[in-house]
Amino acid sequence: MKSFQQPILCSVLIDPHFALNFNLRQWDLLIRQARSANLLARLGYLFESVGLLNQLPARALTHIMSAQVYADRFYIALQREISCIKEALNSLNAPLVLLKGSAYFMAGNIAANGRLFSDVDILVPEDKLSAVEEALIKAGWMTNTIDPYDQKYYRQWMHEIPPLRHLKRHTSIDVHHNILPKTNRFYPDSNKLFANSVKIPDHNIWILAPEDRVLHSAMHLFHEGEFTQGLRDLSDLDLLLKEFSIQESFWKKLLLRSTELQQQIPLFYALRYSHRILQTPVPESVLKASKQPINTILMDALFLRALLPDHNSCNDKWTGLARSLLFIRSHYLKMPIYLMVPHLLRKTYRRILGKELH
Repeated sequence: MKSFQQPILCSVLIDPHFALNFNLRQWDLLIRQARSANLLARLGYLFESVGLLNQLPARALTHIMSAQVYADRFYIALQREISCIKEALNSLNAPLVLLKGSAYFMAGNIAANGRLFSDVDILVPEDKLSAVEEALIKAGWMTNTIDPYDQKYYRQWMHEIPPLRHLKRHTSIDVHHNILPKTNRFYPDSNKLFANSVKIPDHNIWILAPEDRVLHSAMHLFHEGEFTQGLRDLSDLDLLLKEFSIQESFWKKLLLRSTELQQQIPLFYALRYSHRILQTPVPESVLKASKQPINTILMDALFLRALLPDHNSCNDKWTGLARSLLFIRSHYLKMPIYLMVPHLLRKTYRRILGKELH
């Protein structure tokens, strides 16, 4: 098992009071780690929530407040973007379900505070996918994915169509019909997600139920192979679990739902590593109930490296290898070997040629 050493950023996310005795060198390191993890704005909201913002050194406060100003502007733009998407799809008889960051924002979840992201993710029924895509194209969104292989990759195997980008605003949207690829062996039934979704009051917009929001966050983090923002996503899970577990029935619902959607393994990882890295208060009984027959020594060696900020102060000589192995693992989970091997070879060849990848 990797001997886990808490990065300074994780220590402050656990207890922001820990930063009060920092010298300027430690503040510099904290800000650099937070910036690399895309958590600088969230750090500001965390200090603000416990009344510490006015106790920070002026030099540090300048960076943190700048990140918060950017985040506030981002939320204004996000609100506008969601309105445009809703307007574009208003005539369709299909539920519009927001996912991930935009869902946290509309639900008012704590995890929305300081969370920055590059695109809006939505979930629509698969039988409405063509109509949704057509409506978005009419409203100004277009795809840059023109390679025939890429089109086949998304439309035949994945859980989404190729990403769309607005011609004028240059904003991006990912249109999903499920939350895992069709080729994934644990592909959930999307009808169960829609049946359990929650309507945002006074809006014709839906979000996943609390337990499904947690499971989707866990699936996204522990099925994907990109960990440049792994700690931000783990922080999402930490905040969602803290917020939702105020309801006594939440843990039971979460465990039952993970079985119903075949997501026991990503939930196990989510609870294990949020508890290990961010000290998320998960009851011992829940940790035991979520346990899966997995080689935790190996996975700890990988995830306890990959989930830390992508910063030199957090990396050791094995971090690069850990992230590479998890990248390969993500493709093994995503598709069977007969599809995975030629796909990775193709990606490698295109990377050598310097062409755009998925």
